[in-house]
Amino acid sequence: MTARRVSIAILVVAVMTGACGGGGSSKDKSAGANRSGMLQLAAGSCTASAPTGSWFRMVQPGGTPDKGPYVDNGDSPCPDKAVTPLSPGTDGGLRVGDYQPQPNPPFAQDGASRSAAVIQPIAFFAVPFGLSTNPTDPQTGRKVPSPTLKVDGSELTADLSALSVSWNGQYFHPGAGRATGTIDTGSGRYRLHWTSPIKGGPFNGFTGVWHFEGSF
Repeated sequence: MTARRVSIAILVVAVMTGACGGGGSSKDKSAGANRSGMLQLAAGSCTASAPTGSWFRMVQPGGTPDKGPYVDNGDSPCPDKAVTPLSPGTDGGLRVGDYQPQPNPPFAQDGASRSAAVIQPIAFFAVPFGLSTNPTDPQTGRKVPSPTLKVDGSELTADLSALSVSWNGQYFHPGAGRATGTIDTGSGRYRLHWTSPIKGGPFNGFTGVWHFEGSF
């Protein structure tokens, strides 16, 4: 091989090495990237001193998510009636990267929600509420993105703008532009927590506190 051919071969190898290895690993590039899949819900439980699994509660106007005062749900099976435990719906939980739209019709004749994909509808003031995600928010009429989830190490950030509560023939927008939590990347166990001010309807001015827990 001539000296000129040797020089060309060395140049080619150098260019290929730089293209493949100069930008960091694919793992580094994927940190914080949007993920897709299912946030499976662990059913809520009230047997311990504090609720475990997935649950919801509502803060009265002027209160705080950490200290309340909270709204008691007389239909809650928990000793602490301010906590309403949530159980996984027919899909097993909340889908990330896609919608889980409400059925048609969205309500039974008594006003009970028929949205059962994310959670099993559960009674709140005698009327079951359910959750769905829709391209157009039923309450505001605005176009919203499907739920997104970013994983950065053990940290979670989610956009739940598409989430909608249906209850007693009405809609409430409980989603968050930014919900946060943690995940064990080895087991997939996660916790996701957020609060959402309620606008309109009989609970106008109240605040919803949501806690999802389970496996991703």
